[in-house]
Amino acid sequence: MVDALRVIRDDGSTDPRLDPKFSEDEAIAMYRGMSLQRILDNRMLALQRQGRIGFYGPSLGQEAAIVGAAMAMGPEDWIVPQYREPGAALVRGMPLKELLCQLMGNAEDPVKGHQMPCHYVYRKGNYLSISSPVGTQLPHAVGIGWAMKLRGEKKAVLVFFGDGATSTGDFHAAMNFAGVFRTPTVFLCNNNQWAISVPVAKQTASATLAEKANAYGFDGIRVDGMDALAVYRATRDAARNAREGLGPMMVEAVTYRIGPHSSSDDPSRYRDEAEVAAWQARDPLLRFRRYLEHAGW
Repeated sequence: MVDALRVIRDDGSTDPRLDPKFSEDEAIAMYRGMSLQRILDNRMLALQRQGRIGFYGPSLGQEAAIVGAAMAMGPEDWIVPQYREPGAALVRGMPLKELLCQLMGNAEDPVKGHQMPCHYVYRKGNYLSISSPVGTQLPHAVGIGWAMKLRGEKKAVLVFFGDGATSTGDFHAAMNFAGVFRTPTVFLCNNNQWAISVPVAKQTASATLAEKANAYGFDGIRVDGMDALAVYRATRDAARNAREGLGPMMVEAVTYRIGPHSSSDDPSRYRDEAEVAAWQARDPLLRFRRYLEHAGW
């Protein structure tokens, strides 16, 4: 495996050169955000099986990459999600009840059932509505960044996408425009190893996804996506540079989709259980808990 930026060591200690030096409150808030997303995923999958909601796309195993990146953004920044970031919406202040009502499409759903489940939007938190077709959110994010630049605003936009989206035309169009016009866009690729049933080895021949940024004239960095502090550090630095007019950056978070692609998927039909078990041993919540315990929190 190609080296990736890592902050939290196996024993819970941190690399002092890279540690963002969280306070106890900040660290506990991050752990709470990841834990809430894990609990939400497990409960919503159960409710879908009971027929209480129609569809769900879990993010089991990706909590560090999602919450770590979202917490790195300022309140004035924008987040453009795919369909696995309820944790990011909650970080931005979306009330849990509002999120649950969206999943159920009931009378208190902000969009009154006009969107399918998992298509959250939270305008107060600059959290854009989710777009279903893979990769289509990427040009949206670059457009938001371009508007910010034209207005002279010192803001950044974070866009989430998966490894499968790097095979789309929208990925190329967005990366190329961002590179040419130096938009304040942070591209956060959750490389969870699988695009439904297609492994990442069949998505690209390059050694990493992060290096694709080089072809568009800006930097890419590969981080351990099971390490919330590593994702936070890389995203924070990329957003800071974007706000200062230094242009876009791509962050590849190497993680794993422990659960199914969605409630309609059976991953046992196309991947080995030993592979899943090996990644489960690197559970991002367990690693962050060791970090908290090592710090005495």
